[in-house]
Amino acid sequence: MPTALITGIAGQDGSYLAELLLSKGYRVLGIDRFSSMVTYEHLKHFQDEITLLEGNLLDQGSLVAVMEQYSPDEVYNFAALSFPAGSWSQPVVTGDITALGVTRLLEALRLVCPEARFYQASSSEMYGNVREVPQTENTPFYPRNPYGAAKVYGHWITVTYREEYDMFACSGILYNHESPRRGMEYVTRKITHGAARIKLGLADELRLGNLDARRDWGYAGDYARAIWLMLQQDQADDYVVCTGETHSVRQFCDAAFSHVGLDYQEYVVQDPRFYRPAEANLLVGDPTRAKEVLGWEPSVGFEELVQKMVDADLQYLGKEIL
Repeated sequence: MPTALITGIAGQDGSYLAELLLSKGYRVLGIDRFSSMVTYEHLKHFQDEITLLEGNLLDQGSLVAVMEQYSPDEVYNFAALSFPAGSWSQPVVTGDITALGVTRLLEALRLVCPEARFYQASSSEMYGNVREVPQTENTPFYPRNPYGAAKVYGHWITVTYREEYDMFACSGILYNHESPRRGMEYVTRKITHGAARIKLGLADELRLGNLDARRDWGYAGDYARAIWLMLQQDQADDYVVCTGETHSVRQFCDAAFSHVGLDYQEYVVQDPRFYRPAEANLLVGDPTRAKEVLGWEPSVGFEELVQKMVDADLQYLGKEIL
């Protein structure tokens, strides 16, 4: 039974990956700063099948202690302050966790279990002011927010440890990936939750920022599968994981509201408060390497993804009403 350690296990990506690994017979460990004090919404249907440990990417000693006690075969790092727009209000702590935290984790691995395979969650936000469209693994990075800048550091320190210490360390450059487990601070969940609230008579409008912003949106469950496949290869490498298609926030609104029989134009209000200080250019990736090397293909399309999220929010809010 292989042992996998997941940082940020309570988040969207960590929870989907944990489910996948359990289905494949792994022993799954999860790191969280306050594991003994919290019951996690995303983990509750399988929480008794995993082991939650206390650790912190700000504390090198806690990471070393976990490695010494459990000697994981695979380590997946999702821990980060992961909201790009919000990183403007906490730029220093974003760098300490999202950037330097990767070094602390890699150093703990190097010192204790250097044979373990390591995955770093990189991000399309690293491309920012894009140098080419679509973006590939070789496209230069040009981040436009503190989160993207911190992710660039995390990406390159992973490459550095791979090359300098011959560690199996790879990064997945993931484009926007959504699901019913997406946090409410993200525009996609804000839209589906808002559409559900309006449908149920709990609200009469939804305020958003730039409706013309476009993103390459995929399904988080599909991306968890790509992440696992990266660590099953003979050689470590970096991969762009995306759909290769873009849709606008406006199209997302249309799909969500149409699914519940409403016209988004009657309810969505553009509000300057929700515009980003610096908006990224057209982020759309080229998933060729992931498809050819990993044999990976997304299974959930854009419309189905939006509908999954709206249906989950309707169910959630319906229970709240009752």
